[in-house]
Amino acid sequence: VQLQASGGGLVQAGGSLRLSCAASGSTFSRLHIGWYRQAPGKQRELVAAINTGGSPNYRDTARGRFTISRDNAKNTVYLQMNSLKPEDTAVYYCNADPSPFTILKMDFSSWGQGTQVTVSS
Repeated sequence: VQLQASGGGLVQAGGSLRLSCAASGSTFSRLHIGWYRQAPGKQRELVAAINTGGSPNYRDTARGRFTISRDNAKNTVYLQMNSLKPEDTAVYYCNADPSPFTILKMDFSSWGQGTQVTVSS
């Protein structure tokens, strides 16, 4: 499956953005999806994930501010980000796999281009 992340941009602290991850292929509903981010000089980290049943999970710094959701009819996963902080600045990526363990381990063979999110103070 090919994934395309979009929706990033420049926003002031406290603002909101909604990222989209559009997937090609007919197996989307069978895939667990993760949103990840990588800030300059830092390792890539898992921000939020959603399983095939629609249950979300978040890293602590995102919980309460970010919401992940999926629309299987549109082959798209969203990441609604509210109350953004300068430390949320990063390139955001999405990725998918039939195994939830791959989502957690980030053990993917490839990554897409991602979408830049910049939060100004």
